[in-house]
Amino acid sequence: ACMFKMIMCTVNTFSHAEVSTTEEDTHSELSVSELLERANRNQPDIDEPTLVEGDIAIKSGADRNADPCTARGCMWLKWSDGKVYVPYYIANHYSSREIAIITRGLESFSSVSCIRFRPYQNGDREWLSIESRNGCYSYVGRQGGAQTVSLSRQGCLYHNTVQHELLHALGFNHEQTRSDRDNYIRVYWENIIQGMEHNFNKIATLNQGTPYDYNSVMQYERYAFSKNNLPTMVPIPDSSVSMGKATEMSKNDIDRLNRLYQCCKYTAVRTNSKTYKKQMTL
Repeated sequence: ACMFKMIMCTVNTFSHAEVSTTEEDTHSELSVSELLERANRNQPDIDEPTLVEGDIAIKSGADRNADPCTARGCMWLKWSDGKVYVPYYIANHYSSREIAIITRGLESFSSVSCIRFRPYQNGDREWLSIESRNGCYSYVGRQGGAQTVSLSRQGCLYHNTVQHELLHALGFNHEQTRSDRDNYIRVYWENIIQGMEHNFNKIATLNQGTPYDYNSVMQYERYAFSKNNLPTMVPIPDSSVSMGKATEMSKNDIDRLNRLYQCCKYTAVRTNSKTYKKQMTL
């Protein structure tokens, strides 16, 4: 069994050589939710799945208000070596630079968790099929067979967006839909685009005992789905708290990922900080 201990982790920033030098990948001034709203503006498409909450794909006939992944049945399987191997296939319509952005997102999980994204092999029965479809979207949790993760070449190839969609595929929903969100944000329903209210419904999310995280890469920004340029949600009790501006997975994102998949060993998280207190499983 995993035992949680508080330890001090010394972490390193990524060197210049480790990150993509493309402006598209690392220097967007837009939040994840702004990027997703912009990239998914042309949805729906007859050949694309139904989307809820902006970028979550659901199967035909599914309940738009139901949590698509609260059961352990939608988790990817852990192997005897303690690792969770998730096969993936990257479509051949991406350029080498675009593949590098996607690969960086895939590999970012292995340094902080027991998740190991690996290339598809003959005989794999379920895998992520990463394709440039119409916008950015993913199903939530393991679906079986070829499971589309859409990362359009027009607007989705940012590090935070890639991590966001992969966290959906691993079983996570948006932060603002947490069952306890009313203790941390106030939703202004009157400012939401008509017909988009369902994007703010609460569901029984996989919180894993972690606190609400305004800095989560799964948290939308305060003007998401606004019809009048007024906030659709604000933090409470302090409305000035920054929200929805993550450029990569937060400490809490990683913590709940490791709790969900019971990862019992993982390395220090790389962030822009030199040191921080972190819960690690040993």
